[in-house]
Amino acid sequence: MTVEESYLPRVGVFVCHCGVNIGGVVDVPAVVRYAEGLLGVVYSESNLYSCSSDGLSKMKVAIEKHGLERVVVASCTPRTHEPLFQAACEDAGLNKYLFEMANIRDQCSWVHMHEPEEATRKAKDLVRMAVAKAVLLKPQKEPEISVEPKALVIGGGISGLTSSLSLAQQGFRVHLVEKAPQLGGMLRDLGKLFPTNMESWELLAPRIEAVESHPNIVVHISAEVGAVSGYIGNFDIEVLSNGSVENINIGTIIVATGADNLEPTGLYGYGEDPRIVTQMQLEGLSEDELVDANRIVMIQCVGSRNEERPYCSRICCSVAMNNALLLKENDESREIYILYRDLQTYGTQYTPLEQRAKEKRVKLIKYLDERPPEVITGCDSLVVKVYNPLLNEVLDLETDLVVLSTPLIPNADAKELSQKLRVPLNSDGFFMEAHVKLRPIDFATDGIYVCGSAHSPKEIGESISQAYGVASRAAIPMAKGTLRAAAITSQIDEGRCSGCGTCIELCPYKAIQKDEMGIARVTSAVCKGCGVCGASCPERAITMSHFTNEQIEAQAHAALGRVED
Repeated sequence: MTVEESYLPRVGVFVCHCGVNIGGVVDVPAVVRYAEGLLGVVYSESNLYSCSSDGLSKMKVAIEKHGLERVVVASCTPRTHEPLFQAACEDAGLNKYLFEMANIRDQCSWVHMHEPEEATRKAKDLVRMAVAKAVLLKPQKEPEISVEPKALVIGGGISGLTSSLSLAQQGFRVHLVEKAPQLGGMLRDLGKLFPTNMESWELLAPRIEAVESHPNIVVHISAEVGAVSGYIGNFDIEVLSNGSVENINIGTIIVATGADNLEPTGLYGYGEDPRIVTQMQLEGLSEDELVDANRIVMIQCVGSRNEERPYCSRICCSVAMNNALLLKENDESREIYILYRDLQTYGTQYTPLEQRAKEKRVKLIKYLDERPPEVITGCDSLVVKVYNPLLNEVLDLETDLVVLSTPLIPNADAKELSQKLRVPLNSDGFFMEAHVKLRPIDFATDGIYVCGSAHSPKEIGESISQAYGVASRAAIPMAKGTLRAAAITSQIDEGRCSGCGTCIELCPYKAIQKDEMGIARVTSAVCKGCGVCGASCPERAITMSHFTNEQIEAQAHAALGRVED
């Protein structure tokens, strides 16, 4: 596309050192000098940290002082920092879509850290490409979406109860869907909770009563979510219960489905002898049932931290310590052994459990991953054989009860629900957030949030904290009543569209449907601007806002070193 120089917009380029992440490899001053000579660039500077408050302030001042009409920041990834720089442009009176970012960290300094000269050359190329696109950028107007002030909470455990109550108390209508015939989740099966030794029912019962009696909460028990369609602010949900289907329209969705406990069938003789139980089953035993359990061996990491489940379940060590202390409180003479690979009683609240267990003479024995304990059944007393690397010998521990510490695992229906909601699972099968640091309780799909052990194994306090977090996040768009969708959606030329349906079939977000005339229509609130439809349209009837063919071609020409007048 030819642009006369006299009509070129005024471009400002800001190159970030990012401490040593970029500046330790790339010659940042050289990149700044290079940018000054690019067509359209009237101002160029470097910053130690462009994303800092000082760096953003300098950018705003430069926009106003030099009359900048386009802004290019060469720094880290736009996936995490683009909204920050766009907000700075808006504060300075510049449309946020007149901003372009060059990733000279992830795509340059990090991957070429041993080639500083080549990395500097590549950084110049990336800046040149960003400027080439920037001069062709157009201001965009973001579509406004109305938001239904109702929320759907999936899961009636402690996380779901807490988030439902929080939203209801803020005045929002909540539909709570629980697949079990009663509320409470896994917490119903627990005994005393660490580190306070509060009975689980003391925590759970008031919340269940508050939820069931709150006028803003509709509870659906023995129910599940059926078909899901729509987008943030306007989700259409099918709730299936007792053979009936109820359709509800809601604004936001919270996933609080919890997790399951692993049933360790085939491990350490579990299922072969009633004296081999899990920590969860131990908590359900009365003191009368434990009267003959004078010697108890607990085995950690049963079914976790292996090839099938490489993750640490995080709470198992604290649970074992707490249960050992409770057993000791009931009978000080009991001998209790905990066989562990690594002790993970994390945090200031739970580390003291380990110290108290040692003071109560709970014996902690480390075992090696390559030489796990062996449980011998078939005799009057169980025998646990374990190699102790400290003593360099195998110990034979006669015991009356073996307790297996098993991990929390994803719900069996997590995959099915993820497909209905179009949200991802991680490699372990738990629901995966949009960004571990910047959006830890959001999904990449707007308007859907995750909390509790549906996200990852965690203890009750963390689950409650996340539940309040998702309630806060879900309340924001519902309280505003409207929100703006990103203006990077696809635009369809009705004159060219043949109604073939290729874009509809390929769209991963289901954002395109045919109208009554058979012409493709885009729902802007659902479209994420991925570009699949534009790349696949045989009629070239689809244009991507903010990523037009002319802009992409300009970048390609710049990548090849060709500069258009």
